[in-house]
Formats: sequence, C-alpha cells, structure tokens
Amino acid sequence: MTFVTKLSLKSGDRAALDGVVSDIKQTCTRKGAEMKGPHSDSPLEERVPIYARLDGRADPANSTWHYTVYRRRIEIHGHDDLARSVMERDFPESVHVEAELEQVKPLGSSA
Repeated sequence: MTFVTKLSLKSGDRAALDGVVSDIKQTCTRKGAEMKGPHSDSPLEERVPIYARLDGRADPANSTWHYTVYRRRIEIHGHDDLARSVMERDFPESVHVEAELEQVKPLGSSA
C-alpha cells in the first residue's frame, strides 16, 4: 500500500514560506520522489480588532490590525522516509506546517 503525505504550509511571511517550499521541492527532486504541487491558495486577509482597554470592550475609536496569510499545499507520494525527514526539519517560527497521512490502496485491490 502506498502512503500520500499531504503538507499544508501557512505563513504571513511570504518569502520565508516560499523558501521552505522551494527547499522541500529541491529535496524531493534530488531524491526522486513523486511530488504534486506546490499549489497556492488565494491569500487570506485577516483582520484583528485592537482594543485600547484590557477588558476587551469595543471602543469605536480603535482600529483593526490587517495581515495576510499565504498557504501552499504539497503532496508527496510514497517515499515515507523522505516525508518523515521533511516533517522532522526545523522550520522558521513564522511558517506553520501541518501534515496529513493518507493510505491509498492500489486499483482493484480488495484489501
């Protein structure tokens, strides 16, 4: 049975995110792993209210903090050792990485 490792990388720092993604892509190419992606989602604009008081009461004079979150998705097919080594890396604190492992059965398999 084959495993597919789905990586979701998010960051507000686009340069750091693209650096991590290109590093993963180069590693997969060097090791001969089958990789799909990186797929880019539309940037997500987040707004967070800024309160002048610690009790959290809304004050109409206060503004909001705006920031952008960028997301890239990568799939690594097979190469379980490579996927494990990618997840064991030390990523920059500004990049959030989530991994999902999916077991794929061969076509026509009853197992």
